[in-house]
Amino acid sequence: MDSATSSSSPDPAPRRAHSMRFRVAVSLAALALMVIVVQSIVMFRLLDRKEEEFIDQQLSEQIEHSMALWQKSPDAAFPNTPSMWLYRIGKGEAGHGVPPFLARLPVGNHETYLGSKEYHVAVREDDNARYILAYDVEDHESRLDSLIAVNLIAAVGLALFTLLAGYLVAGRLTRQLESLASRLDASESQLLVEPGMSDELLAVASTLERYRLRQATAIERERAFAANLSHELRTPLTGIRTDAELMAGLPALPTLAQRRAQRIIASVDRITRLSSSLLLLAREGTPVVKEKVALRALLESLWQELTAEQTPAPPLVLAVPEALAVQADPALLALVLRNLLDNALRYSGTGPVHCQIADTRLVVRDSGPGFTEADLSRVFDRFYVGERGMHGLGLALVRHACESSGWQVTAANAAEGGGELTVDFGPACLLLN
Repeated sequence: MDSATSSSSPDPAPRRAHSMRFRVAVSLAALALMVIVVQSIVMFRLLDRKEEEFIDQQLSEQIEHSMALWQKSPDAAFPNTPSMWLYRIGKGEAGHGVPPFLARLPVGNHETYLGSKEYHVAVREDDNARYILAYDVEDHESRLDSLIAVNLIAAVGLALFTLLAGYLVAGRLTRQLESLASRLDASESQLLVEPGMSDELLAVASTLERYRLRQATAIERERAFAANLSHELRTPLTGIRTDAELMAGLPALPTLAQRRAQRIIASVDRITRLSSSLLLLAREGTPVVKEKVALRALLESLWQELTAEQTPAPPLVLAVPEALAVQADPALLALVLRNLLDNALRYSGTGPVHCQIADTRLVVRDSGPGFTEADLSRVFDRFYVGERGMHGLGLALVRHACESSGWQVTAANAAEGGGELTVDFGPACLLLN
């Protein structure tokens, strides 16, 4: 079929990404959190190592002091802290009362565990005895855990603050970009380059300005060419049609020649309609005036025009109420319906063409083989070359006119067979008074 658009089920909308402003803020917060975490890990490891060294130094000093005091006053040799215990095992003694995990430690400073509890232990010997000083570091570990918790809370708080501050700062940085986007979308005549732009944004705005100028020049050149071509074709086409009408009116002209003359007239009319459509396309096909147009009457009139040279004419099956109308530009509506009917007629052969209304949608179905899967998504493209040859401008003009009028047009294969083109007129579809 003539080239056209979409399949029956629309593609899902692409997932929308987060704004640049949000991503900048999250990146800053993540960076701040990473720096804090790395700094905290280094600080905690350094602090833990220094405190371990301090504990070992204190134990060494304390056990040496206790060993010296034992010689003078054994009762005064014991440390005065509730988390330290001093054990003395004389030479040849079994060491009753000394925990086994402490008694088997060699001379030196040690870290050992009893269950989940950590102890620092200093072991020394002299000529008379073996001394064991144990220190429960639970308070030390508790202070370190509290410091870690406080630091983590502070890190999370600082990350949230950085997120908020980054979002506000990024808003100031992206405001010019948002302003550029709004000006680009608002009007083609509005300048994109503004004083005070950053260098990066100025480069983007300047590039967009040059691209917009090139695009406007190309579009204007295309429009001028189409308008001039349409105008230049009118004079020779009018002459050809006039001559063909005069020939067809000659009484002595053979029947075969009269048929050829009528065929020339029909071909000229087709070229004239195509020329008018090209001119409408060149001018963007925007609605000029809007009025209520009876849909069924217009379909019947266009069908008679399209099948005037066919004997017998293929049937048009209408399921369109007489009172139904479309609020539209008559020229654009006629362009849309003529091309839909012409497309259906081309692929129906002598079979019927069905037109029916479903809510606000007009469905035009042919009796042909339908669209190929490869062609379905390209039905409305200009001059698309598909499996069945090159398609023309007919349905491309339909899509253009529908978009200009605020209607939606789709293509699909009907369940009953054949291809169907659907135009949803939306609020423009109404009843005649």
